[in-house]
Amino acid sequence: MFNKILVVCVGNICRSPSGEYLLKSLLPNKLIDSAGVGALVGKPADKMATQVASDNGIDLTDHIAQQLTRELCQEYDLILVMEKGHIEAVTSIAPEARGKTMLFGHWIGQKDIPDPYRQSREAFDFAYQLIKESAESWSKKL
Repeated sequence: MFNKILVVCVGNICRSPSGEYLLKSLLPNKLIDSAGVGALVGKPADKMATQVASDNGIDLTDHIAQQLTRELCQEYDLILVMEKGHIEAVTSIAPEARGKTMLFGHWIGQKDIPDPYRQSREAFDFAYQLIKESAESWSKKL
């Protein structure tokens, strides 16, 4: 059973916090966190990501970005990444984590969730909708 889930993207300020907090709302009995392969350590969630999440009933204001480490990878049962390329990034940090690393968009056709960082509101809305659809799909499987 997957009780500890880690959501991963690059900076840990846009996609992975949205995925983390959405999954927390859908799976309150699971331990869910997020990290970035190139995290902007100590930074809050991106303002636009926070606004889009808030407009959809999710509060990201308490989020603080953290770097993905081998120890984090070892601590979690399931690691969900936003893009196929992130699987290799996780594997380079913690090779033993490869078998428990999957795409966040796995259940929606193996879709990558594009990075909206420094893009338009529409890009953030699009990414958020994919994250929401993916989180809802994962919540039914977990």
